[in-house]
Amino acid sequence: MSRGHCILSHGFESGPDATKVTALAEAAERLGWSTERPDYTDLDAKRDISNVGDVPARLQRLLRIAGGAAARGGPVVLAGSSLGAYISAIASLQVPTRALFLMVPPTRMGPMPALDAARVPTSVVHAWHDEIIPAADVVEWARARSARLLLLDDSHRLAAHVEATAQAFAELLESLPSH
Repeated sequence: MSRGHCILSHGFESGPDATKVTALAEAAERLGWSTERPDYTDLDAKRDISNVGDVPARLQRLLRIAGGAAARGGPVVLAGSSLGAYISAIASLQVPTRALFLMVPPTRMGPMPALDAARVPTSVVHAWHDEIIPAADVVEWARARSARLLLLDDSHRLAAHVEATAQAFAELLESLPSH
């Protein structure tokens, strides 16, 4: 029997088979969690005023998927990278969520609301040298929520720390009580 369900959202101009979400899926599955990786590539091809694809449609897709998963088996864990982290956090306000795992989350997204999330166990992984999202903004956001925070000597893609990121995700999952 599964310990729960993780929905892993890839970043902008990435895909469901991207290195980080694949590593997270493998870590979760080793611990007995089921996983799902939505594909947003069709929406990323649609440029809007924020120049990062169709963010509202991305959020609506995640809400449909997460709502269905929650209806089948209770709260889910939402995880994502960059734009995927942003929509995961926002979605947690609308669907039952056990925990959040946010990699390089944007604290602001053009005309969309500022980053907000349900008050659930939250882990954040960010890069000191993120060229897109200032580390100081993410540190302040995490501090205000008393979230776990792992800052790495890396850039926005976290390419040099895929295994450390997957380990941080495993630690979050292991810290959750069995339901």
